Amino acid sequence: MDEKYPQRPEGTAAGEGTASSPRIEIEPTPQAPQGAAPASASSAQPTAPQAGSVQTGSTQAGSAQAGSALAGAHAAPSGASWANPSGTAGPAQPTQQYAAPQAAAGAGASGAGRDPRSSQAPSAPAETVTRTVVKTKTKKLPVFVSSLAGLVVGAVLVIALVMTGALRIGSTNVDAPALSDSGSNQTIQIDAEDTTLAEAVSAKALPSVVSITAVNEGSGEGGIGSGVILDTDGNILTNYHVIQGATTINVSTNDGASYEAELVGQDESSDLAVIRLQGADAGSLTPIEIGDSDSLTVGEWVMAIGSPFGNEQSVSTGIVSALYRSTAMQSTSGTTIYANMIQTDAAINPGNSGGALVNDNGELIGINSMIESYSGSSSGVGFAIPVNYAINIAQQIIDGETPAHPYIGVTVTTVNAYSARQNNLAVSEGAYVNSVNADSPAEEAGLREGDIVTAVDDTQITSADGLIIAAREHSIGDTVTLTVVRDDETIEVDVTLGSDAEVQAESQDGTTGEGSGNSLSEDELRQYLEGLM
Repeated sequence: MDEKYPQRPEGTAAGEGTASSPRIEIEPTPQAPQGAAPASASSAQPTAPQAGSVQTGSTQAGSAQAGSALAGAHAAPSGASWANPSGTAGPAQPTQQYAAPQAAAGAGASGAGRDPRSSQAPSAPAETVTRTVVKTKTKKLPVFVSSLAGLVVGAVLVIALVMTGALRIGSTNVDAPALSDSGSNQTIQIDAEDTTLAEAVSAKALPSVVSITAVNEGSGEGGIGSGVILDTDGNILTNYHVIQGATTINVSTNDGASYEAELVGQDESSDLAVIRLQGADAGSLTPIEIGDSDSLTVGEWVMAIGSPFGNEQSVSTGIVSALYRSTAMQSTSGTTIYANMIQTDAAINPGNSGGALVNDNGELIGINSMIESYSGSSSGVGFAIPVNYAINIAQQIIDGETPAHPYIGVTVTTVNAYSARQNNLAVSEGAYVNSVNADSPAEEAGLREGDIVTAVDDTQITSADGLIIAAREHSIGDTVTLTVVRDDETIEVDVTLGSDAEVQAESQDGTTGEGSGNSLSEDELRQYLEGLM
């Protein structure tokens, strides 16, 4: 018999309900027989339990002396003497006796004719206490049958879904149908994560990523960055800011070899540069496999490889957090334009710059370049230059050409609240055209000095840098529509973007003045506030 499930004794009482129904019994408190002499404490015995009932195991104890009170474990009045189950009298307690009638001395005359037994002290009135006992019994068979039935029904449902094609279960994939907005069924495939993916990608891509130490011997300043091997000729693509100002460049490869490198060329405005290893054996170099950054999707798995804080050949994984992030950064060498950047949450730290961002096939999809952080370390917001753009610039450098970018042909400055008030301009933000280059796309399109560009296609322009970024997001030869405020009139001008290769030596896209952002300098803010007072 299973001890976990209380079972009823054999011989169920007549009239008892089913096993699932509770049985209710009324248990009276045992009483002394009417007129019987109270039992002494030593003669008290436990009452034998009835079949199927619960007994407390207590006894009654009486005193041989007149005036003693009945004491029982079922219902002992306050102050009554208790008896333990063994029949031995319990410790004496302060008692309060029941007011039982006593036979007075000399009462024989008045008691004539009565039952002789009346001369004995009548027993104390007994209080009857009833208790309601609810007893249940659980049988294992109904529970087992119910559980088995549930399993059978669930199995039948799963088999039915598989047979109808609504649910397809493979070794690693699970396909489930989803209902699109149009009401048609589409299949969403969820791949079980392969625990060996990171290992396989690391094994494939690590040999193609190098650590770069760049030092300026004059100042003694330098730093550590990363780069990727493009070919067996020893050409390595990295960020321009990694080797900027360096007089000596040393490169360490995955196999532990160390080489000196020379600068092949750079594109400051794109933050890209190409260096070449000296004396490297072509057979010892593993060029990285190039992917397609235009085919990326948000949520795609990626791995960042580089030398964070000088820790060579380090990897971190994450996903593509967003696409087409663009910004501009001012430096001593000019304005650096980061257009259509890949945002990722894979850890990118100082030293990762110039390193590889690869996909789950180990293919290069971006060059890790910058992070957004308050601490200077990874905060889960990193950016990489798309490989399609980076390889295009690198190939131009390797071929000895001047890297070309989309070009409008204007010199612009930023419009803000202060300059708009000072010059009585119609708008308080945009890119103000200071001059138009001769024979440029802007001149051919009819742009004029004094025009304010407020949008490129559907992208709002709030600064001079915003106009350059918008142009860099396109390709040479693309036609864009500029929204222009001329005097008090708003017009649209179509411009076919040209190449800036011939004018790079003078300025990047003709942008001059305070072109970074739309904010006011401290002096401009003070003068602006004074003008409002």
